[in-house]
Amino acid sequence: MELNSDNIPNNLDYQQFLLQPSLFLSPSPNQYLNPSQQLQHPGRNIYVGNLPSDATIDELLNLVKFGPLESIKLFPEKSYAFLAFLDATIAIQFYHDATTRKITLHGQELKFGWGKNSQIPTNVLLAVQQSNASRNVYIGAIDDTTTEESLAKDLSKFGPIDQIKIVRDKNIAFIHYLSIAVAIKVVNELPHDPKYATKRINYGKDRCAYIPRNQQQPSTQALRTAAAIAASSGYPYSMAGFSPSAAAAFLSSSTYDNYLNPQLSNNNLIGGVPLDNIGNRTVYLGNLSEETTAEELCNAIRGGILQSIRYLSDKHIAFVTFIDPTNALTFYQVASYQGITIHNRRLKIGWGKHSGPLPPQLALAVQNGATRNVYVGALTDMDTFNEQKIRADFEIFGQVEQVNSLREKGCTFVNFTNISNAIKAIEAVKNDDEYIKAGIKISYGKDRCGNPPRSLSNGVSGKSSQRPSPSPHSTPSFDTSPVFQDVTNQI
Repeated sequence: MELNSDNIPNNLDYQQFLLQPSLFLSPSPNQYLNPSQQLQHPGRNIYVGNLPSDATIDELLNLVKFGPLESIKLFPEKSYAFLAFLDATIAIQFYHDATTRKITLHGQELKFGWGKNSQIPTNVLLAVQQSNASRNVYIGAIDDTTTEESLAKDLSKFGPIDQIKIVRDKNIAFIHYLSIAVAIKVVNELPHDPKYATKRINYGKDRCAYIPRNQQQPSTQALRTAAAIAASSGYPYSMAGFSPSAAAAFLSSSTYDNYLNPQLSNNNLIGGVPLDNIGNRTVYLGNLSEETTAEELCNAIRGGILQSIRYLSDKHIAFVTFIDPTNALTFYQVASYQGITIHNRRLKIGWGKHSGPLPPQLALAVQNGATRNVYVGALTDMDTFNEQKIRADFEIFGQVEQVNSLREKGCTFVNFTNISNAIKAIEAVKNDDEYIKAGIKISYGKDRCGNPPRSLSNGVSGKSSQRPSPSPHSTPSFDTSPVFQDVTNQI
């Protein structure tokens, strides 16, 4: 069973979605695995044991990569700590990499296990979704008298600090706390302190989300491998890039052995897909005619809703990033096999730079119905709120690839090239006095790229909420046949 927006309840919060995927996956992914392959306590909390008595939080977190942490709890008297990641899938990826590479600190090999599962506090989830909150507090416009010692003296009253870093040439500072909850308190309260009232206060990126350049290749490989483990353990494989059966097949394959023992073989393919592209959500399209528009590209793309489409017309290429890596893989295989033709040119199909997992705040928005498509409804005066005005009002928030008005239904659909811009537009226009006074309804529409390929659409009941708008000079063709089903069954 594929996990998608149709079988996730609307009232399901993101944390429940991450920590109890078995409620929404059937059959259970673990049925495909041998007992030795099943993770005993998957979650987002990692136990780190055998810590040296003189080890510091800073030293420990220098070893933690892959993604942001929600909190860190250190018990030096017992020589262990707990790392709580924001994303349970990232926690599994870190766990696999740490246990495979055998991480040491001060010459002692650290031990890793699973801590007790816990819920992310609601206020933290909201702050992450709405403000990109992290443990890292950014302070701008500092003066030359500001030092790490003075910042520690002023800011340690809020809670324990992990690290303070000042960038003198930019007059900025970064203060990492041990939890996002403390950082939220700092960002909310510090601007009211007269000493910091003129400073810029915001969130920075969690340093644990950085991957050093010299570690990027191995880490990318570890992410792909661990994603399979995450999927096989019952986590949302739409985020990990695997179906349960594909994850189990991967874990029992020679490719998995080759990852653990790379000297054994140079085989870097899984089912014909390069290891580095497992879980990738970005597909490359080349050989585009100079006449091609972003709208025509979106008319040709089917099989999954998009996060973004980046069209570089001067280079005749585009990069299409799906929400779900499984849909990206399906589209890649179908498009490669059957071909896409626009303006009498067959497009070149390849993989773009690896997208990484869907950011947690965007996953939350998608769970709540976000798409690239904004619905503007209850339009009683479509002469005033015509396509030109609506396009002008919405293009302030980002590139729009299509505006579609349906006079008979009193509505218009605005399709952005990036789902993040659609989210910003909805938040802003819902509070726009002109639209409020006119009684206009603003919500998300259906992304037409999420429709099935055209040869399959005959078997789908119901009609699309909007009509496509192909160019009068070009009808994009997406050749389809039962092979689509064959490819889907292989994923």
